[in-house]
Amino acid sequence: MITSKIPKKNINFNLKNKNIIITGGNGFLGRQITDALINEEANVFIIDIKKPKKKTSAKFFYSDITKENNLKKILNFFKKKKIKVDVLINNAAVNYSPKKIKRNSFKLENFPNFLWDKDLNVSLKGSYLCTKIFGSYMSKFNKGIIINVSSDLGIIAPDQRLYENSGFIKPITYSISKHGIIGLTKYTASYWAKKNIRCNAVAPGGIFNNQDNSFVKRINQLIPLGRMAKKNEYNGLFLFLCSDLSSYLTGSVIIADGGRTII
Repeated sequence: MITSKIPKKNINFNLKNKNIIITGGNGFLGRQITDALINEEANVFIIDIKKPKKKTSAKFFYSDITKENNLKKILNFFKKKKIKVDVLINNAAVNYSPKKIKRNSFKLENFPNFLWDKDLNVSLKGSYLCTKIFGSYMSKFNKGIIINVSSDLGIIAPDQRLYENSGFIKPITYSISKHGIIGLTKYTASYWAKKNIRCNAVAPGGIFNNQDNSFVKRINQLIPLGRMAKKNEYNGLFLFLCSDLSSYLTGSVIIADGGRTII
């Protein structure tokens, strides 16, 4: 009888003491990811213009990610403390609430140029600058992980019919920035592959957060699983991408949308 030995573990899920930077870590999705990482005993460093709503063990840098000099100052902290950056999660983005925006403000015909500049600066330029600053630092150690947060709307266009009852239009800048994040991911994965820096993107679908009932009903009809994501339902995916379990994954876009983009 032929028997085979089970190989010893050489790839693991251990995130203990991994140094992980997350931009927008105090936002709705960012808080879920941050808490999940802290539960795995990672050292989490948040970069955000929002202050934490609750006490956390994460170190907080109040900073605008569109300002390169601000990011260089944060990098100097890591250099002076001799802290290696293991993972960068580019999560910060502009995402407007339908309750706060009038429909005509976001019509393509009326879309203000200053909002174009603001939205793309945060959602796209900010991710590029963080990749440039902290990715370059990773490259000196010949190892690192970058995770970019795109969206199901980085794969498909927004269905504006979802917002008809609320008088809202999903702005053009959201689509362009989330599509652009995927381009940044593929470029970075190829560019730093020889430095053993892996870069992947997550394209999550909408998360239930007490949205308008008519909106929830409409979007659920577009999702094969019949529902929006729960607020902590992406945690496992981010933990996987931060760990050595994803060691052969780079340049990929992982779509986690309940199946919305397959039909």
